[in-house]
Amino acid sequence: MSLSGTGNFCQPTCSGSDSHRHPWQSPEIDTSTPLASGQLLIRNTLTGQKEPFVPMKDRHVRWYTCGPTVYDSSHVGHARTYLSFDIMRRVMTDYFHYNVLYQINTTDIDDKIILRARQNELLRLLEEDKSVDYGKLVVLAKEALEEAQAKSDEKKTAIEAALEEAKSKKDSRGRTEQEGLLEQHLVKRKNLDKDVANVLKASSASSDQKDARANLLVAAKSVLAEKLDREKGHLVTDHSVFNAHARKYEREFMEDLEALGIREPDVLTRVTEYVPQIIAFVEKIIAKGLAYKSNGSVYLSLDDFQAAGHNYRKLNPAGPGGEATSAAEMAEGEGALGGGETSEKRNPNDFALWKASKAGEPAWESPFGPGRPGWHIECSVVAGDILGERIDIHSGGEDLKFPHHDNELAQSEACFGCNQWVNYFTHTGHLHIEGLKMSKSLKNFITIRQALEHNTARQLRIMFLLQAWDQPMSYSDQTIDDARSKETTFKSFFREVEALVRVDYLNQEVGWRMGDADHKLADAYLAARQSVHESLLDNFNTKDAMSALLKIINEANAYLRMPNVQASTLTLRAIATYVTEILKVFGVVSGADDFGFGSGGDGKGDSADGSGSESYIGAMVDFRENVRNAALAAAKGGDTKAAIQSILKICDGMRDEILPTLGVRLEDRPTGTMWNLEDPEVMLKEMAEKAAKENEIQVGKLEKQLVARTKELEKVKNSMVQPQDLFRTDEFKEWDEAGVPITLASGDPVSGGQVKKKKKAIEKHAKAHKDLMEKSGNNPQEIVDSTQKEVDTIKAKLEELSL
Repeated sequence: MSLSGTGNFCQPTCSGSDSHRHPWQSPEIDTSTPLASGQLLIRNTLTGQKEPFVPMKDRHVRWYTCGPTVYDSSHVGHARTYLSFDIMRRVMTDYFHYNVLYQINTTDIDDKIILRARQNELLRLLEEDKSVDYGKLVVLAKEALEEAQAKSDEKKTAIEAALEEAKSKKDSRGRTEQEGLLEQHLVKRKNLDKDVANVLKASSASSDQKDARANLLVAAKSVLAEKLDREKGHLVTDHSVFNAHARKYEREFMEDLEALGIREPDVLTRVTEYVPQIIAFVEKIIAKGLAYKSNGSVYLSLDDFQAAGHNYRKLNPAGPGGEATSAAEMAEGEGALGGGETSEKRNPNDFALWKASKAGEPAWESPFGPGRPGWHIECSVVAGDILGERIDIHSGGEDLKFPHHDNELAQSEACFGCNQWVNYFTHTGHLHIEGLKMSKSLKNFITIRQALEHNTARQLRIMFLLQAWDQPMSYSDQTIDDARSKETTFKSFFREVEALVRVDYLNQEVGWRMGDADHKLADAYLAARQSVHESLLDNFNTKDAMSALLKIINEANAYLRMPNVQASTLTLRAIATYVTEILKVFGVVSGADDFGFGSGGDGKGDSADGSGSESYIGAMVDFRENVRNAALAAAKGGDTKAAIQSILKICDGMRDEILPTLGVRLEDRPTGTMWNLEDPEVMLKEMAEKAAKENEIQVGKLEKQLVARTKELEKVKNSMVQPQDLFRTDEFKEWDEAGVPITLASGDPVSGGQVKKKKKAIEKHAKAHKDLMEKSGNNPQEIVDSTQKEVDTIKAKLEELSL
């Protein structure tokens, strides 16, 4: 806890036992708000509001975060969750200095994994089955399409019926839920329509066309996978199929965390390594009379659970005991392979602790029969084993509140015999793209790896820092561009200060020399530190903390731009160092530099003997030789002005093309040239982006020129036609002496109105023809050739730029 003062004094204290001491006045402690008292507030989903954070014991924080269900590649929505918790964890450990034990669990057996693994295996077998030639595959794909469309139509009808029922009952909650489901369904239907178009296109190829079969397999993958699973999924029984699938995406997930700069957890667990403990956990709940066996499955009895004094649906309340739990919510709780088990339950809202395995599902032997863990039980068991029967913080995405986390709480409290297994629940807000939650089922997701192809891990982290972690946010060009802009602001400020501290400040006056400006800057610096501190105490409010950092940078930049500034180097260095310290806490900056993003490379620099400096020496030798040659040419009677221009061009080339490859940034200013060391890869990427933008601008200009010159060429060609020949076409049969058509090709006369229009057109054309002949000296072909040459030149330039 850190205290804040009010700006006033308390009453003088007595000197105590030492009579020689004079009275002392203690600064008054500000107790007006929890933040002023130094309390960390966390938005706790259990209460729906910010609560003072108090660890269960000492300063130890036992923290569990639900990991991914490893059935597919992780997307930016996952990055939002794990980056947000990484930032919060860093603030907890590196800023508030709590002792954190952080655990993540990967779900490596689940309905989604089973489905995807089975489907991929069946698709692989189909691809290898040469007896299913292109013709048979076309038939199979079209059948799969018809079945998918019929299923989609049936789903839409069911949602619309449920929506109408909710409207008739004036059930606003049900109406909102069904409207959301309908919106999602329409997106899925649009995706299915795309599949239909792709399959029909791939089905129309010639059977002897190269890759026709392979292309059809790709186009029909989604619908074929569902059809094959319905018909043959029960035949896939090899555990290694499911295990290999999960291991692949688990490794990919951990690699993605590393690429994003997310710290590894202190403990990583897997569900499949905990099956014996899960069985024991379930048996304990049964022994307490809070769960029951039914047809090889085991369900938690919500009636008995609540009769024992427990509460249900703590995170997402829906009436007493979850009475208002909707059919859609129950379906979510049952999983993708659930459904049809309602008759096994004593209460429709009871949920599975252990599921009897059906054909095509992995199974483990248990006292209840062969089966597998329920979705929710895994987290209770692995977290209970590692962190114990009292957990300080439990985290996950917004969509896990119900049913997953509510059911976790219920089964854990049933097993441990407590009424509060978790003290603080934190949930990140949804990530939206084009107005909808980013989701694999909607196929509107961007994988983490795709995002990192276009943005750096630092830019993604800054983007999330600029948002409230517990609120929804949109992923768009605007949000990522804002992050890039803020990154540039930090970089520019660090370069300014780096240039300042490079000068020996002890060789000049060291005090403040700018009067009120120095005091104003120092006050802004202290205010920024206070603002950052209060923001982090206030529910890890990195959005406001980042604003405070950017505000003090703006103040410092304004100070540096003052006329005849005599900058306080040490104060500016203190600001840059503080900003860097906070960015290090946030995970934006790594390395040991006092301030800045670092210069890249290994950070060791060149050795004293000059080894490793060959690239710099080579660049300087080439530069000297080019400048020397230009000067010698001028000295030997050459064009002095041209030599000066050549030397300036060589200098610019050194700045813009050579030094960036060595990680050196130069900026020419009226007061001189400022230099900094940076990561060469970053600088080369900046150069590439700048070149691409310039290329885009140039292409745009050339395209406009091409349109204009092409129109001009057509105009010249048209104007070359003799006025009397303008309408001598197959459309007409007879013309008068001026070339005005009077009879149509059919023999019918041209109407009077048309004759007038054609006559006016000839008169207008005659003027254009006359102007052209005068302009060209009666040689219009020369203008045609010249304009055609311009058109060809522009096309050549466009082709060159496109390459």
